[in-house]
Amino acid sequence: MYRPYLEVRKNREITRVFESNIDNRELKWHRDAKDRYVKVLESSGWSLQLENNLPVDLIEGISYFIEKDEWHRIIKGTGKLVLKIIEY
Repeated sequence: MYRPYLEVRKNREITRVFESNIDNRELKWHRDAKDRYVKVLESSGWSLQLENNLPVDLIEGISYFIEKDEWHRIIKGTGKLVLKIIEY
């Protein structure tokens, strides 16, 4: 299955990199099977949108909680996006 990011997994911790040249159409609404904390390591104008909410800026150093089965998507910014994800 094609994924629009590079990913490195180590136990429950995932590092995910979205490059700046990604096509917006590749960033789709989706749900995850587990609860997640997502810490932003690098972001230039990227946003997170949860179902029935307006997008919020992804700010470097801040963690965001995404409940399992909650619809959400990432909205492209101008540079690269690097996330550290911990699944529960």
